Amino acid sequence: MQYAFRPIGIVLGILSGLGAKKIFDFVWGKFDEEEAPNPEHREINWTKFIAAMLVEGAIFRLIRGFVDHHSRRAFAGLTGTWPGQEEPEPE
Repeated sequence: MQYAFRPIGIVLGILSGLGAKKIFDFVWGKFDEEEAPNPEHREINWTKFIAAMLVEGAIFRLIRGFVDHHSRRAFAGLTGTWPGQEEPEPE
């Protein structure tokens, strides 16, 4: 059943990435009037660059994880099968 979830996960992954980018742009706009620096820019303020990458990564990971987990819960609710591992593997 995990294979049936894969296309759903891909589409939701793309959508959550787009949503996370919008959220990051909104958050960054609250702290700085300029566009956030990114690796494509030739001249950057390293302090702002590092801060932007950290904040963007944290937001992306949070949104992507939230969407992934809850889409799996919805899938399991509809099909009765969890698409993935039931719990983390012991170390």
